[in-house]
Amino acid sequence: MRLTQTKAELRAAAAIRPRAVVMTMGALHEGHAALLAEARERVGPDGSVVLTIFVNPLQFGPAEDFDRYPRTLASDLAIAKNEGVDLVFNPSRDELYPNEPSITVHPGPLADELEGMVRPGHFAGVLTVVAKMLHLTAPDLALFGEKDYQQLTLIREMVCDLDWDVDIVPVPTVREPDGLALSSRNRYLDETERDEALVLYRALTAGAKAGMNGPDAVLAAAHAELEAVPSVGIDYLALRAPDLGPVIGPGEARMLIAARVGATRLIDNISITLR
Repeated sequence: MRLTQTKAELRAAAAIRPRAVVMTMGALHEGHAALLAEARERVGPDGSVVLTIFVNPLQFGPAEDFDRYPRTLASDLAIAKNEGVDLVFNPSRDELYPNEPSITVHPGPLADELEGMVRPGHFAGVLTVVAKMLHLTAPDLALFGEKDYQQLTLIREMVCDLDWDVDIVPVPTVREPDGLALSSRNRYLDETERDEALVLYRALTAGAKAGMNGPDAVLAAAHAELEAVPSVGIDYLALRAPDLGPVIGPGEARMLIAARVGATRLIDNISITLR
C-alpha cells in the first residue's frame, strides 16, 4: 500500500485498471471497511482501490465540528491495509486548496432541503471536493454509503448532469447489532447519549413497519417513537421518493432523519415500501 500526500505523487502513482475510489474524511470504522471491501471485490485482484482521507473544510459551517473532527491517520492506514487498499491519498488543506476556491460546484435545489436547510452551503462543499477527487483519481467506480443518502443522491445527479465517465456505487448502511448506524461522530457520544441515539433507528423501523398503511401512518409511527425520548432534538423527519422528490402513490420510498443527541448531530435513513 502506498501513501501519497500531494497531487504530484498521486499522479505519479502507477495506475492499474479498473480503479475504484472510496472518499472519506478519515476516522475509519466498519462502515468504511465495508466500502473498501466492496471496492476490492468489484475491481478484482488486478484492479486498484484508492482511498482518499481529507477533512474537507468547505462542507463545515462556522459553528460545526471541523476543528475537533477525529483525525486518526495511523489506525485509518491499518484498516486500509487490512482491506487491500493499493493507494491512499491524504492531502493537506493547502495541497488541495492552494487558494481559497472562487469557483465551486452549485448543487441545485435539492441541496437546500433536508440537510441543506440545517447546514446551508454544506453540499456545495461536498460536491466541490468530490468533483476534485474524481478528477484527481480518475476512477471507473466511486463507492458511497447509503447512510449519507442525500449526499449520494446529489453525487449521482452531478455525475449524470456533467457526463462523468464513472459509475457511482451505493453501499448499504452498516449498523451496530442494536441498529445504531456507524458514524465517525458516534465516538462523541457518552454511554447515556448512545442509548438515547438508538431512538433514531427505532423510529425509522417503526415507520417502515407501518408502510402498508400509507405515508401518514409511517410518519405517525416514527413520531410516536421519537416523542418517547424528548431529550433527542429532531432537526427533520421526512418521507420522500427514492430520488428525494415528493412521494407519489405506493411503491418504494425513503425516510430520513437528523437529530441532535447531546452536542452530537446524527443522521440516518431507511428504505420503506408504501402500500
